Amino acid sequence: MMPRCSSHGFTLIELMVTLAIVSLLSTIALPMAELTVKRNKEQELHQALRQIRTAIDAYKQAWDEGRVAVVSGKTGYPASLQILVDGVDDPTDATGHAKIFFLRRIPRDPFDLDNTHSAADTWGKRSYASRADDPQEGDDVYDVYSRATGKDMRGIPYKEW
Repeated sequence: MMPRCSSHGFTLIELMVTLAIVSLLSTIALPMAELTVKRNKEQELHQALRQIRTAIDAYKQAWDEGRVAVVSGKTGYPASLQILVDGVDDPTDATGHAKIFFLRRIPRDPFDLDNTHSAADTWGKRSYASRADDPQEGDDVYDVYSRATGKDMRGIPYKEW
């Protein structure tokens, strides 16, 4: 009698079935992963827009209350986003040393992948004097919008958020 030779490997059929199962799972998982990444970026964009717009509104309210030095001929909106971070002197403070800050930092547009841009430069800015359907930069920052091309999952362009 000849001794039986036992094999310790996979057959070609077993390898092909395993490969087919793995490829099927990856075709299902990849679109879901892309959708999750897009959803996360949209959520970041929503939060960043809310932060900046809330800070702009707080600046305008401080202007209206006289807590920001009023300059004749100005609209009451910040001249730049950086002012929201740098702060403004509070004229109502008796010591003259108090500042009012509106943002800790300017959030980046999550859809702007160019790291050479500063955080403020990732946003499109609309001045108070420009129309809503044609936002233009000007002497102040009334609103911000994303410069990203493309649409969200509902079909709304990011610029219109």
